[in-house]
Amino acid sequence: MENVTGIDQMGFREQIAADLELDGEYNVLPQVIDAADVGVPQTRQRLLFIGVRRGLGIAAPRVPYTGVTRALKLTRELRRGKSFYQLRADEDMFAPGLQAGLMDPEDLASVNAWQALSDLRALEAGNRSDVLPYVALGPAVSAYQRLMRDGNGDELHNVQTPRVRADTAIRLRAIPPGGNHRDLPCELMQRNLTGEKWGPENGSGLLSRKHFYAYRRLHPDIWSWTLNTKADSVYHFDSIRSLSVREFARLHSFPDRFVFTTDARSGELLGRHSGGAAHSRYRQVGNAVPPLLAKACAAAIHKAVFQQPVWLASVAV
Repeated sequence: MENVTGIDQMGFREQIAADLELDGEYNVLPQVIDAADVGVPQTRQRLLFIGVRRGLGIAAPRVPYTGVTRALKLTRELRRGKSFYQLRADEDMFAPGLQAGLMDPEDLASVNAWQALSDLRALEAGNRSDVLPYVALGPAVSAYQRLMRDGNGDELHNVQTPRVRADTAIRLRAIPPGGNHRDLPCELMQRNLTGEKWGPENGSGLLSRKHFYAYRRLHPDIWSWTLNTKADSVYHFDSIRSLSVREFARLHSFPDRFVFTTDARSGELLGRHSGGAAHSRYRQVGNAVPPLLAKACAAAIHKAVFQQPVWLASVAV
């Protein structure tokens, strides 16, 4: 079982673990894992509960992880009044191997945004074609891209990209890779920069989107910020645009053969989100458990249960 770490902050961890043990039927181990520590190019902390039947005589397994998210951080510097972000190792941790691994395009233990998305850089803001041949996008240039493309054939789906408003484009050009709205100068915090009217006004004449994920730009050398269900939760590290559903899926570790879709019928349908088909697809990805995180859990369980002495393995079977 998995859920957000907010459960931990509310003090429910031990109560949930006790409930899941079913009066001693299972050994249950709670643990917090960041998806980026198991090869997902996105930081996404989740509280996991893994249980094993007590009759097997084995402990519930811990999921192995790299620890790269604790060792490496983006640091912000001001140079001539402008923000600049770069990857640095935590001073309290010795992490040269982890940093080298993150920068190695052939290392799948940790994956950065460039390794996940660089083969899709040809996508442009406002692209309406949702299917493109791989030959139009260029070859895979990392082990992760080859892993994502494996078994998908010649075409890539879910590559439509949202349009970008003129005001948004101006702000994004002022934000360096790895930055967000906090890097904007005062003159770009005005609500309307080009006279283009959009959305509700807050009455102050200033930009109201000051929450932590407003105008976040990816940094190519590190994993993505945590994705939510909205297309503008992160912006591209190189291009002035939002990400396509396919790029969301890449950062979530969904192979390219997964196609996100909605009911083709028009109008209101039971369960249809009012935000429309495109928003539904972003929600499908943003609400999901990253497949590589699920795989790491499955591998730990398999090792704990089946890679045991012969007499214990026969009990497990």
